[in-house]
Amino acid sequence: MKLSIVIEELVEERGLDRSLLSDIIQEGMLAAYQKKYPDADLSASYDAEMDEIAIFAKKEVVSSVENNLTQISLKKARYINKKFAIGDIATVPFQEPIGRIEILRARQVIASKIRKVEAAAVHDEFKSKEGSVVYGTVHKCEYGGAVVKLDDTLAFLPKSLSIPTDKCVVGYPIKALLKEVLLEPRNENQLILDRASEHFLECLFELEIPEVFEKLVEVKKVVRIPGYKSKVAVTSNDPNIDPVGTCVGVGGSRIKPILKEVGNEKIDVIVWTDDKEALVKNALKPAEVERVELVDDSVARVWLDEDQRSLAIGKMGQNISLASRLVGVDIQLAQPAKNESQREELEYKDEEPLED
Repeated sequence: MKLSIVIEELVEERGLDRSLLSDIIQEGMLAAYQKKYPDADLSASYDAEMDEIAIFAKKEVVSSVENNLTQISLKKARYINKKFAIGDIATVPFQEPIGRIEILRARQVIASKIRKVEAAAVHDEFKSKEGSVVYGTVHKCEYGGAVVKLDDTLAFLPKSLSIPTDKCVVGYPIKALLKEVLLEPRNENQLILDRASEHFLECLFELEIPEVFEKLVEVKKVVRIPGYKSKVAVTSNDPNIDPVGTCVGVGGSRIKPILKEVGNEKIDVIVWTDDKEALVKNALKPAEVERVELVDDSVARVWLDEDQRSLAIGKMGQNISLASRLVGVDIQLAQPAKNESQREELEYKDEEPLED
């Protein structure tokens, strides 16, 4: 097969530059000959007339040849150029053959260099998109995750970075965070996607809520148990804008597309405040908190009615765990008083001054 046909097929199949492919194929063929004839001083170039790679060798012009790989007789040299003299270095076509092993070597070198060129092109195209949401379709389902097609490029969404409720369905549209763009593929994967992180949820708020995108409403912190529950703390940079109402929308119209994207994961949107006691109260919603005491920088004790305890704790302790992560303290629920007199006694003791 002519070289131009091979190059055209690769250009059409992989979208690579013709001149770059020609150089790669030359390097591959040269590597094959060098493997077979390591003592020869070889070079390669494209012969346009023959449409093939030509191999050349530098040989010393001698009166009597002792090594055909490195020497050429004066008589043969002067067939090429009459000006050659003993001791000159002549660059002549290399006529020695190569075998199946060397051809395999050429293929390996060419394939390796093409992969590096493709990897560099993918890195250059997607590096600027790292950390943002990308759109694709599920291309293939594998044991360790899903292969997602982003236009003509494949990316990988590991199970560990997927939402537990996600189902892998070939052809299904998908949004994901472009978590990492590698310089070279790792286990055949160069683009790593993520749907389980807090940052993905924050990006969804930016996509779905114009005020968040325009920074009128700011997402201060997100904590998440993927597929189950999240808490998003927001604040307004405009006194006329209610940050929670803006994010939730009328009848939940703005939060619903986000909920659908994360598999109906429960999302509590709360107001951020620098007052830690108030933030603890907000973070424990939907539970209504009576009183918060900051024991130190790492512990907050909370008092609430008995009927609010289960709401504060949440299913499998999710609510109080997320609230603790959001505020950055260990939230502890104070034991409820058994009766009203005991409650009053506890409150009285709390108010007693410390003795000198």
